[in-house]
Amino acid sequence: MQTETTALDGVLILTPQRFGDARGWFQETYNAGRMAAAGVATVFVQDNHSFSAAQGTLRGLHYQKPPHAQDKLVRCSRGAILDVAVDARVGSPTFGRWVMVELSTENGRQLLVPKGFLHGFVTIRPDTEVQYKCSDIYAPDCDGGVRWDSLGIDWGVADPVLSAKDQDAPAFDDWQSPFVHGAI
Repeated sequence: MQTETTALDGVLILTPQRFGDARGWFQETYNAGRMAAAGVATVFVQDNHSFSAAQGTLRGLHYQKPPHAQDKLVRCSRGAILDVAVDARVGSPTFGRWVMVELSTENGRQLLVPKGFLHGFVTIRPDTEVQYKCSDIYAPDCDGGVRWDSLGIDWGVADPVLSAKDQDAPAFDDWQSPFVHGAI
């Protein structure tokens, strides 16, 4: 597995090896032993799968606060997305900064988004599927979001397809983060 660091401490790009032949290819998307060897010892307890019919569908920026904060391992199993992680840890030297990575069926990349980061993505192709592992269960009382357009992120789309939840989320500057650097 190829491991790349990003400008945000703890956010990693992981690219599992692919084995191809005339039939296509095979890729092991998760292996606890290989992840641990790469320095990722997260235990995942829930898998999620989303489908977005329209190009320009934006989901995020989402988080789960403690005690059900989640690490996420995100991959795009069909189509392509621009995947974003935002440092939301108060006291972090990169608080409010973000990274964007293209994840697609073709590149096989995955993004590890640790606890304390906001997460979101926009589809850059129609009929896109995203799958991600979570280190804690979904807890509605810990669920939250921050407005997608409040951090200067260039999503590449002016008028995205949004849920009501994402349209009504507070702006980053009006939001109080439940995450503290070094406490997660």
